[in-house]
Amino acid sequence: MTDLITKTIDLRSGSPDNKREEIRDYFLKTWAIDELLYTQLKSDEIFYKRGDPLRHIILFYLGHTAAFYINKLFLAKIIDHRVNPKFESIFAIGVDEMSWDDLDNNHYDWPPVHEVRVYRDEVKKTVLEVIDNTPLELPIDWDSPFWIIMMGIEHERIHLETSSVLIRQLPLEDLRTGLFGDRCPVIGDAPDNELISVSSAVVKLGKPMDYPLYGWDNEYGSYEEEVAEFAAAKYLTSNREFLEFVEDGGYADQKYWTEEGWNWRNFKQAEMPLFWRRDEKGYFLRLVAEEIPMPWSWPVEVNYLEAKAFCNWKSLKTGKTFRLPTEAEWYRLHKVAKLTEVTEWELAPGNINLEHFTSPCPVNMFEQGHFFDVIGNVWQWTETPITGFPGFKVHPMYDDFSTPTFDGKHNLIKGGSWISTGNETTIHSRYAFRRHFYQHAGFRYIESDAPLKIQQADYETDEEVALSCEDNWGDAYTDTHNLSKQLSVIVSDLLKDKPDSRILDLNADTGRLAFELARNFKDVTALDFTARMIRIPIQLQEQGYVRYTMKDEGELVFYRDIVLNDFELSEVKDNVLFMQADAMNLKDNYSGYDLIIVPALLEELSDPKLFLSMIHNRINDKGILVIASDYEWDTYKTPRDKWPGGFKHDGEPVTSLDGISSALESNFERLAEPQNIIQMKKKSSRLTEKRILQVTVWKKK
Repeated sequence: MTDLITKTIDLRSGSPDNKREEIRDYFLKTWAIDELLYTQLKSDEIFYKRGDPLRHIILFYLGHTAAFYINKLFLAKIIDHRVNPKFESIFAIGVDEMSWDDLDNNHYDWPPVHEVRVYRDEVKKTVLEVIDNTPLELPIDWDSPFWIIMMGIEHERIHLETSSVLIRQLPLEDLRTGLFGDRCPVIGDAPDNELISVSSAVVKLGKPMDYPLYGWDNEYGSYEEEVAEFAAAKYLTSNREFLEFVEDGGYADQKYWTEEGWNWRNFKQAEMPLFWRRDEKGYFLRLVAEEIPMPWSWPVEVNYLEAKAFCNWKSLKTGKTFRLPTEAEWYRLHKVAKLTEVTEWELAPGNINLEHFTSPCPVNMFEQGHFFDVIGNVWQWTETPITGFPGFKVHPMYDDFSTPTFDGKHNLIKGGSWISTGNETTIHSRYAFRRHFYQHAGFRYIESDAPLKIQQADYETDEEVALSCEDNWGDAYTDTHNLSKQLSVIVSDLLKDKPDSRILDLNADTGRLAFELARNFKDVTALDFTARMIRIPIQLQEQGYVRYTMKDEGELVFYRDIVLNDFELSEVKDNVLFMQADAMNLKDNYSGYDLIIVPALLEELSDPKLFLSMIHNRINDKGILVIASDYEWDTYKTPRDKWPGGFKHDGEPVTSLDGISSALESNFERLAEPQNIIQMKKKSSRLTEKRILQVTVWKKK
């Protein structure tokens, strides 16, 4: 294990040749430690089990970290071919369950484990070829091909944690112990916790774009907060300290819990933390691959809801105000502990980066200033729901890393754990999970009477998403033509009096067309390539409204509210299933539709001719295909040789309609003459773009 320990890389200094070798070594060590994690499974059959019923089977994560490299390299046009398109579809998207009582009923045709291992070997070879042969210039920034390589590496390191938590939830008889480093041998008695005063200060959060270490998009920007004086626990909350809450009936008394927490507690029938065990011999602790007598001096590992209930219990017992720290208060602790960036460490100052143990350790082992474990041992839950800092920008090659979590339901964890490596060990790392989620996470409580400061970001400010909201829903504020309403009328006329027809919308955007179709059809599936878009209609389904900002002039904006009930769509919202998917690489289950609509999508695809040649496989016999396109081909999105038309061949013009007809003629017949519809795309209060889309309707032979 020790020969695999490394740190994330300075991307702005040194020579290109040395940096290439450094990144190569970082990739290989990351790959090796990821594979070492899965050696703890006793047999290949265990890969088909779920550690958590709301997550994928373990095999998904073995394939996911490899598929991620190819999907991102292909999207960034660093490679021009896929290794295995099927694998790069089924292993593409993980599960961030929407609620603790969700059920994942999706069917997946999982491949044999040995095929996934062969696939990983092919991906490894491809990535090494990219590292070895791609021109490298310093500094490496967002636009560099090597930023995408680092993205893949840091993503794989994240899954060391998430996968280890899932393995930790498998039955012990499915696992082998002692294969992933050495756990802490120190048990000991838990120290009595005490409060230490922390003075007030102005805290600056966010990092500049020229910071030398790789970062996820949510880390960038600039935000200042004045943090009032508070008192913080010297130690993380130990198993012994949390036992007082358990034995005092904390899990059985509703008054300690938030409404969300109590609902979760009742659903799970929780009586103690997930990884605790109890029998006639006493308490035990489940680790990743073994179970040991309860180490009372180690930090308790709980979700946010349990940590919050403990703080409420302690407040009621003492008459004081205890809670979890905010993100800004955690940074204040980091400052007073005089901790430095990971690249400055000779040896990790805490139980972090796998430099000490492959388990938690006593809460009084690693002193940092006057506190212990400000970083390391286990992550620490905060009161802060994650959102972007002012100046936040989405990285175009991973647009759904952060924004799906900006929903007020994902709270930040800070400080890292024993298995946190790479970006997770840096000062600026920002990871957030749903409040019922289990990670290698515990908490430190603070005492403060100051009002809780939570940065609000209720309005969608991502420009591309906001413009889509305006295109889809802006007719509430203007009389401009609404494309979705026009298309829904066309579809409804085609399938008049057939409410049971299955409909597939292949370019959901922010959802208006799918919701409009739901007025007349009971089974509508709407797909979009990007989570940035698809999360808007999902939010509309869940809470009934979405807010966004629309450009007025200069730096001025309008504040818009989409209220689903105002459009008289609330009663039909459950007729739609919104999912993230790549129209060029769909899973097999997206088949058997009576009508598929392709709204303003062809011109966005990398190979529309290939798409058209295969779409019949998704449609029932006599089913209908509706295409709406402005035929505005862009070589950046669609290579010239993939255009259906819009060029001359042998001196004669080939229109896009000619090319589409040629691609479809063996499987479809055109039902009617093409018709034009107008789309008014509003860019600001003073700028509107008029587009004319041609709509063609085809019937499968």
